[in-house]
Amino acid sequence: MTETSGYGLWSLVIINSVVFIVFAFSFFKPQTKRDWRSFGAFSAFLVALFTEMYGFPLTLYFLSGWLQSNYPEVNWLSHDAGHLLEMIFGWRANPHFGPFHVLSMVFIGGGFWLLAAAWKVLYAAQQHHTLAMSGPYARLRHPQYVAFIMIMFGFLLQWPTILTVLMFPVLVYMYVRLARREEQEAAKEFGEAYARYAAQTPAFLPRWRAAPRIGHG
Repeated sequence: MTETSGYGLWSLVIINSVVFIVFAFSFFKPQTKRDWRSFGAFSAFLVALFTEMYGFPLTLYFLSGWLQSNYPEVNWLSHDAGHLLEMIFGWRANPHFGPFHVLSMVFIGGGFWLLAAAWKVLYAAQQHHTLAMSGPYARLRHPQYVAFIMIMFGFLLQWPTILTVLMFPVLVYMYVRLARREEQEAAKEFGEAYARYAAQTPAFLPRWRAAPRIGHG
């Protein structure tokens, strides 16, 4: 039991899920049904992640035969073994300082920063019934969805599980569809102004230079 003491900690599952969900909520502040749908999917991803991180390591049990056969030097009953990428690629020091874990923190931190920065611009635009075109919106049409994808990808690098790996492309597809619907609504509301903005500003992958400021016309 000492080897598996890192699991069965359901209080940590609840605490971490609540903390990260509330943290994301404070930046995203869903208002419409579409917002709640995207935020709910993101929350489900986090709950699935922390359930395996601290509750029950389903992925390690499911892959235990293959893992033990190919990596017999790893103690797959230990909690640190949940950092699968570090283990598989031979990182034997503290996995929290491993390359994949460090990179994951860059994506997670960057995602939350982008989420917060985008919300400020979007909220101001909503209050004045104008297009959000400054800050992150000067480089991306959908920075909030990109932020969610960055955070989820970061967690995948840090603690990949079968369920979250399967959920990730589904959620990305869902966010792309939601983004397309938002674009259709914005095109109806803002007409030519949005068409010019969309023509010069990429949807998900930023350019090095921000698009020039566009008048609402």
